[in-house]
Order: sequence, then structure tokens, then C-alpha cells
Amino acid sequence: MTKGIFVHRMDSIYHDSPAEQYQFPRQYLTRVSACIGDWIIYYEPRKVRDTRGYYAVAKVEGVVPDPTASDMYLALIEPGTYLDFPNPVPFNGPLGLAERGVLNEMGKISGRAQSAVRPLSIEDFNRIIDLGVAEDAGFLPRVGEAPENRLREEEFPSEIQRDRVASLASRLVRDRLFRRRVVEAYDARCSVTGLKLINGGGRAEVEAAHIRPVERGGPDIVTNGIALSGTVHWMFDRGLIGLSDDLEILVSRQANDPDSIRSLINSTGFAIPPKRPLERPHPVFLSWHREHCFKH
Repeated sequence: MTKGIFVHRMDSIYHDSPAEQYQFPRQYLTRVSACIGDWIIYYEPRKVRDTRGYYAVAKVEGVVPDPTASDMYLALIEPGTYLDFPNPVPFNGPLGLAERGVLNEMGKISGRAQSAVRPLSIEDFNRIIDLGVAEDAGFLPRVGEAPENRLREEEFPSEIQRDRVASLASRLVRDRLFRRRVVEAYDARCSVTGLKLINGGGRAEVEAAHIRPVERGGPDIVTNGIALSGTVHWMFDRGLIGLSDDLEILVSRQANDPDSIRSLINSTGFAIPPKRPLERPHPVFLSWHREHCFKH
């Protein structure tokens, strides 16, 4: 097993769904197969406008031939492992290159940096994960929340590696990172009511709701999330409200007091989306919610 980098861009010609599968040609079969059972980091190239750099992590479950395309393969992502970084990591940031394995013996960027799939050292993996999930003390702090303790990598390298990987599977850690990612995408505003409420401690009252719940196969990806106030979140989870693919807010006919629910909805009648189009709720998740949760 080995860790790796999978290059993916939003306008890719490949049939990728980062939280589920990664399509690639035969030339990368050996490299991708080496990642089975291990973690990979998704990277968006520098030439992409408003690139996110290293933006997510996931675990490869297996590799199968693509039944829809000749000489193409699919890397299957282990369910529940995909995680968006709250801090996308640039290729070359203030601390220098995040992925130093692309340097040659002369310290220059080599042709390895152009490979769509490439191996990733444990040191580079750790560095990117640390930067990608680092706590932001200035982000709507929780009152009384203690900062995480960090060990120095040179003290217990094997323990640090294990703890990093363990944290990626921790529901508590993933929920916290997912909340931050979604709340930031929606500018701490409830998508349904339009209200932006910050308490006296500086923490946003808005919650990050999974459109398709984790316990029912939903991934921790921002397009499977929506920022909602506590009351609206409760109604959304219980199917009293739903969303069409164009984000029109739907009110269940089975609601006891539909007029009261409608009074909470912002004047447009549509959920307020994130500013970045790529962070909008994905129709696949919205459709799932309408089919399995929304009470028609």
C-alpha cells in the first residue's frame, strides 16, 4: 500500500465523482493499484482558475475496469472516507512546497508534478493533512472549546502517522471539519431563512446539515451539505421541508402547520446557495432526500 495524489478538476472530461470513484486510463493502473487500502489526496492543478490546490482526502477501496469505457478503470472510494479540507492547501504556499516529493535532486520541480496519479510520501501526506485540517482560531470560535494538543513529528513519528489516519476516520473530527466547511461556504447564513445569527461568544448558530445522512451513505462533501438554523435543520431531517434541484423550498403536505413553516422561508422561496457554484447542493443528494426523507 502507498499513499498517493489523484489530480482532479471540476471541468474534467473523466467520469469522476470524488467521493465515490476516480476514472483513469490504463497507464496509471499500477500506480493506482498500489494505493488500494490506503489514503489519497485530491489535487486541482495550478492552471485551473481559482484552483483549490490540495482540497480533499479519501481512502481507495479497490480498482475495477470501467464497464462503460474501453481501456479505462475506476478507483472505488471507500464509503464514508472522503473529506473536504476546510483549508485548501496551495501547491506552493507561504511555507514552500506542500508536496516536496516532486522535487528532483537539484531541488527543482520535476516532471513528476505533471502526473495525474503519483505516489505521496508519508511526510508530504502528513504536511498536507496538517495544513488542510488545521484549526482556525479566528473562525467563529466555540465558547470554552479548548484547542487541540499537537505532538511534534520528530518526537513520535509512528504515533503521529497513526493518529493522523485515525483522526480522518473519527466521526467527532469529521463532523467538526464538515461543519466548518459548510458554514464557511454559506457565510454562516441559514440557507432557508436567510438569517445570519452569531451568539455572544462569536459562534455561528447555524448548523451544517447533511442532505443525505452519513448513516445512510452520505459523504462528508460540501455538496452534500447545507447550512440551516436549528429548527429548520430539525424539519429538514424529518422531511417537513425539502429542496428541488433548482433549490426551490418545498413544504410537506403532511406538516401540521404548513403556514408557520412558510413564514420562516426567505422571501425568494428558494434556498440561498453558496457563492461558489461548485459548492451548491448536488442534485444527486437533493433527489435522494426527496425520495427517502421528504414527506410528499
